Amino acid sequence: MSATTDEITRVEAGTARNYHPLPVVLAEGRGAWVTDVEGRRYLDLLAGYSALNFGHGDKELLSVAHEQLDRLTLTSRAFHHDRLGTFSEELAALAGMELVLPMNTGAEAVETAIKVARKWGYTVKGVPAGRARIVVAAGNFHGRTTTIVSFSDDPVATADFGPFTPGFDTVPFGDAAALRAAITEDTVAVLIEPVQGEAGVLLPPAGYLAAVREACTAHDVLMIADEIQSGLGRTGRTFACEHFGVEPDVYLLGKALGGGLVPLSAVVSRRDVLGVLQPGQHGSTFGGNPLACAIGTAVVRKLATGEPQRRAAELGQVLAGLLTGLPNVRDVRTLGLWAGVDVLGRSGRDVCEGLLRRGVLAKDAHGSTIRLAPPLVIDEEDLRHAVTQLAEELSS
Repeated sequence: MSATTDEITRVEAGTARNYHPLPVVLAEGRGAWVTDVEGRRYLDLLAGYSALNFGHGDKELLSVAHEQLDRLTLTSRAFHHDRLGTFSEELAALAGMELVLPMNTGAEAVETAIKVARKWGYTVKGVPAGRARIVVAAGNFHGRTTTIVSFSDDPVATADFGPFTPGFDTVPFGDAAALRAAITEDTVAVLIEPVQGEAGVLLPPAGYLAAVREACTAHDVLMIADEIQSGLGRTGRTFACEHFGVEPDVYLLGKALGGGLVPLSAVVSRRDVLGVLQPGQHGSTFGGNPLACAIGTAVVRKLATGEPQRRAAELGQVLAGLLTGLPNVRDVRTLGLWAGVDVLGRSGRDVCEGLLRRGVLAKDAHGSTIRLAPPLVIDEEDLRHAVTQLAEELSS
């Protein structure tokens, strides 16, 4: 029995099967490359769904983590620590906001935003108690908690998990008229991904996000941008919203914020929004812990230079050009170093398994779409090699 087969057998025997991974067992990683337990190397074109924007084993981030591990890792928020203030100040400045509420996972950030929006609606906007509603987009992916899947239209995410949380109104992604029609006097927020990642890197139509911003402003509704995957450099800007000339009231951040080392997420907004929370109304034992804050600060400082964003924009242009003219493809969508490729005649899973045999790791989405999101540190030569392998696999 091979080391790969042995490890997969052990995992499937002792772990709940809530995932269906590709049949590879990774053991090491540096930059955009990973190595499996058999010693085979693979080029990573998923980057942990953007959690690894800075690649595997970034030396600067590892150095910060090692130093903090020797000092202090956890206090809980029952006490202050010396890393939270700097992290909050610098992240707020990066986002052009005032306050930060740190959490751990992306889903926690979304749950936090839902609570904040409802409380803001009741205490600031004056919505009658128990009537707050939030408008969301069809095809969304904001997490897997019971409340979040309550407004998912993916049957895999919802089947057998009800009853669901009320208070959400779903409209088609990209339909500004439908969104405006869904807003009522009880609406407190519009929660939206500027680019729908899990749906296959779906880009908004021209003018759509500007129309969302306009509608939110006109009706005194919070615009909440879920930039957990799209934010922090992935699209060639710090935030995907920048491509469309809009500034939301709330940013939801995660994944890359933890540098690929620790779970770290955050809700970032103005004082008049996040300031509605009072002690005891929301929290997390690990949220804003010293280790995460030290790493998160280092991530923010990398982004403050603008270099990761510039690199993603430049390599994104290369990627867009390489993907033009791929065989057996129905559509290609790119923004920065992020792409969705809709293939013809095969499932996305089948193509990804073929890429695995060619030494490239990618992930399918919704049947026939391949998502490409390499680390922002990938070499151009490696990027060209990966797309060559994709082209050959699609031709096979």
